[in-house]
Amino acid sequence: MDVSEGRVILIVEDDEDQVLLAMRALDKHGVASEVDEVVVAEDGKKALDYLFGEGEHAGRDANVTPEFVLLDVDLPGTTGLQVLERVRADERTELVPVILFSASNRHDDVVEGYKLGANSYVAKPSSFKEFSEAMRLLGWYWLNWNESP
Repeated sequence: MDVSEGRVILIVEDDEDQVLLAMRALDKHGVASEVDEVVVAEDGKKALDYLFGEGEHAGRDANVTPEFVLLDVDLPGTTGLQVLERVRADERTELVPVILFSASNRHDDVVEGYKLGANSYVAKPSSFKEFSEAMRLLGWYWLNWNESP
């Protein structure tokens, strides 16, 4: 991975309230200060455009990959599972850590997520306190303790 453009977290989430909660938690726990940018994609297509330097992100160096992707499963249009499948199918992104972070903990989604190559599947906690703690633990783990390829 080329880190010349800095460290990035990609959050793929269509619910603005969830994005605000995530950003607040990342800031509160110092996770956001560990990276140069937290990029938010509101749907699967925008996430893929960002990852592959297409669409509004044309010209972005697609060789610079996020430290990890926090990916909602239930997205409009291109679903989180479809995004994951595309990410794993491309050699530029096949090793990027992808955490499925969803309000859904449907067994079929969990199983399919792992079959498609998710590194983790976390059900979003319903309270802000638990949500905030989940964001803290996920951020610190994937940025500081995990060894990326």
